[in-house]
Amino acid sequence: MKRKLEVSELIFRIISYTLLTVFALCCLYPFVYAVSAALSGRHAVEYGQVVLFPKDVQFEAFSMMFGNNMFWNAYSNTLFLTLYGTLWAMGVSLLGAYALSKKRLLFRKTFNFFLVFTMWFSAGVVPQYLNYLDTQAVFRSVGIMDDKWLVVIAMGMAAMNIILLRNAFENVPSEIEEAAIVDGATEFQVLRKVYIPMSKSTIATVALFFAISRWNGYFWARQMIANSNEHPLQVFIRLKLEQYTDPEFMTGWNEIYASDSVIYALIVCSIIPILVIYPFIQKYFAKGTNAGGVKE
Repeated sequence: MKRKLEVSELIFRIISYTLLTVFALCCLYPFVYAVSAALSGRHAVEYGQVVLFPKDVQFEAFSMMFGNNMFWNAYSNTLFLTLYGTLWAMGVSLLGAYALSKKRLLFRKTFNFFLVFTMWFSAGVVPQYLNYLDTQAVFRSVGIMDDKWLVVIAMGMAAMNIILLRNAFENVPSEIEEAAIVDGATEFQVLRKVYIPMSKSTIATVALFFAISRWNGYFWARQMIANSNEHPLQVFIRLKLEQYTDPEFMTGWNEIYASDSVIYALIVCSIIPILVIYPFIQKYFAKGTNAGGVKE
């Protein structure tokens, strides 16, 4: 009987590792292809000769992109939206989750219900767009003309992330909070010195969710930011894609690199920061999701 269990376990591991390896390669291949297409010559890209490794290696596509001031401007806008958007969203989420985790909060169940209700039903894109237009008008009336701040503030709440943080805070032993209050700690001190240090994994996970969302944000940035100098990187890539697929624009295109190579170079550069940051936060990911997603 023991022998059969060992053989079955071995078979299970072989199948599992095989499937995971295939899945990992499927996820990795698009990025490898994007790098290869960005580094390959025009003829190799346009005639589909690039499969895995680059052919007729050239760096002119990256040189053209790095020499474009609009690219760096879009990059700085994305960094702005990601940094301030994540800080604003984390501030709102931490305060909201802390309040909702307290059983002494009046109408706590009602607030939690309305929070979850927004995950089931939404007003729709059009009412949300009209709401943002009204918010934009308010910004204009107080002299805030930078639409990036509108995107930062309007995207500052995510019900799922607040629930993750709330559940993590509810798992903090109440005795520790009571001891801090006895020592004279205020609510903000309890949050800062007790709950946040004891929920680092969940906070890091939620911060990663917000950062990726802001970095990859496209739709509302495209709709609400009218000034092209304030467009983030994702909108810039989309506009370049529309431009490079225009036959009139492609007239007299150079012979060194294909227009797709520039697009792939932009995509590679937009992914690199996330690839650099993610390994440092990955260790918190599983622990943070479990801590915030499971309520004891």
